[in-house]
Amino acid sequence: MEWDFSVFPKYFSSFLPYAWMTLQVTFFGILIGVGLGLLFALLRISKYKVLNYPSKLYIWVIRGTPLLLQLLFLYFGLVNVIKLDKLPAAFVALGIHNGAYIAEIFRGAIQSVDIGQREAGISLGMTSFKVMQRIILPQAFKRSVPPLSNQFIIALKDSSLASAISVPELLLHARQLGSSNYKLMEMLTIAAIYYLIMTTMLTILANKIEKRLKVSDSRTGV
Repeated sequence: MEWDFSVFPKYFSSFLPYAWMTLQVTFFGILIGVGLGLLFALLRISKYKVLNYPSKLYIWVIRGTPLLLQLLFLYFGLVNVIKLDKLPAAFVALGIHNGAYIAEIFRGAIQSVDIGQREAGISLGMTSFKVMQRIILPQAFKRSVPPLSNQFIIALKDSSLASAISVPELLLHARQLGSSNYKLMEMLTIAAIYYLIMTTMLTILANKIEKRLKVSDSRTGV
């Protein structure tokens, strides 16, 4: 099979709107995932079983099944219960999937904070809620940055699975264009370049945030 590199300049710019759609799916999937992750992380560490068990079940089910299966189940399997258009379905499915992994990231970060700091806050007359809000969570968020950045990059790549329900993102556009112009490998390569650009930018941003937080810690003596 011979590659036709002359098609790259011709078709490269046509991928821009679909790259934007990929970013939208990723952004809302991460946004929903962070909200769910924080909620279920707090439930997961609760001493009350009525709160703890549902969180364990959610994390077990979502981490134990493929994202593609979850997406198809949400879009096609629940059509008689709730009707979601393809784009909201992609947002929700990716959010629910990310939420399970982010919950474990947050849980680990929260539990890594020295228990003595919680005890110190309680001894000063702070409620458990205030201790969590003002002492534990700020430190946990900082410690969560490296694993969260990895999860966000995974979410960006996982957004390609939205093509299974015809969301017009990068991979679907590459496949459709390749089928029409018979340059499938070239179109897939262009899509891969876009993914590499976006994941690289996300990695650079995450590294800058991590360095800034380290500088902040050194200044405050944490």
